Amino acid sequence: MAVPGVSARSPILRNHPDAIPTPEGDLSPGVAWHYGDPLGEQRAARRGAVIVDRSDRAVLELAGPDRLTWLHTIVTQDVAGLGDRAAAESLSLDGNGRVEDHFVLTDMDLVTWVDTEHARGEALLEYLSRMVFRSDVTPAARPDLHVLTLIGPAARSGPIADLLEIPADAGVYSAGDLPEVHHEDEPLGFWRIMPPTGEGRELPVVDLVVPDTELELWWAEIVGAGAVEAGVWAQEALRVAAMRPRLGADTDERTIAHEADWIGAPAEYGAVHLEKGCYRGQETVARVHNLGRPPRRLVLLHLDGSADHRPATGDAVSLAGRAIGRVGTVIDHFDLGPIALALVKRSIPADAELTVGEETAARIDPDYYTSDDAVPAGRAAVNRLRGRD
Repeated sequence: MAVPGVSARSPILRNHPDAIPTPEGDLSPGVAWHYGDPLGEQRAARRGAVIVDRSDRAVLELAGPDRLTWLHTIVTQDVAGLGDRAAAESLSLDGNGRVEDHFVLTDMDLVTWVDTEHARGEALLEYLSRMVFRSDVTPAARPDLHVLTLIGPAARSGPIADLLEIPADAGVYSAGDLPEVHHEDEPLGFWRIMPPTGEGRELPVVDLVVPDTELELWWAEIVGAGAVEAGVWAQEALRVAAMRPRLGADTDERTIAHEADWIGAPAEYGAVHLEKGCYRGQETVARVHNLGRPPRRLVLLHLDGSADHRPATGDAVSLAGRAIGRVGTVIDHFDLGPIALALVKRSIPADAELTVGEETAARIDPDYYTSDDAVPAGRAAVNRLRGRD
């Protein structure tokens, strides 16, 4: 049941002379951090398209006729009716509603493919295997499959889209077969459209899931079609600018779905379906949504780049010397400079003067700060029953 180990190195990293590996202890081991120009790689995504090796992702296979109805009962997303060649994001929660896993599901030809964080692949596989009981479904690890990510407007039009045979009207979370351009009658993987990323969430994202026998061939074909090679640094910077959290970096052991905006922003891009039940941790999701507010909120921080010490994931976020949250991903963005995601107490105002770590001044980006003055619908109904305004 084991998934690829931390020591595994992608062939793209091994064979590329300019590839700089991710730092020691990074959540994406064994892939390129950048190829010599990390900020230029981010700019290339805005101008055209970049290709990012995300072979660190753990890929699992769920086979069997009961796979979707079974999965529907244990995850937060409504997947019972997930159509063929369709994708979705979902979570697995503990009994108290805290997030344990975040993953992407793609259903193709009577198989559901799951890809998740490298560090969580084995644990997620063990959990899914333990929950099978009498359902006709077989979870298995697929270390032979790799994820590549394309980012930028040219990923959805022109030579790259033509090469991948992606229809112009393909919507977010749609998926399709990769064309048989290398070896006929072999499984060549699939493409899927993911929610847009980058500042303003305007940059299209296309994931490819390909077998190891095709990884370098597809890389070369897509670069030949005009994509710029980019490392995980570029993908992470654009993700943070879009305020999309990452499990294990922007979450901790107490994080609930509402805090990380996985309920949906916009709603159709969420990982939690609010109108379904029957999954572990559902009570917390329903209670927070209907009666209250989460204790923390996700914010985008702009950091003082002149500080001598750069904060790290897990450092405290403080207000007037008092800890009010934790910082998640810290990254340099080509346009915004040093930025970070953080979970802070919900009561902290957007104009608060914050400190991250020992000495780094920080401010909250007000454009991504949503006021929560409105009373939740469930709480409003309770107030009416009690005769309160």
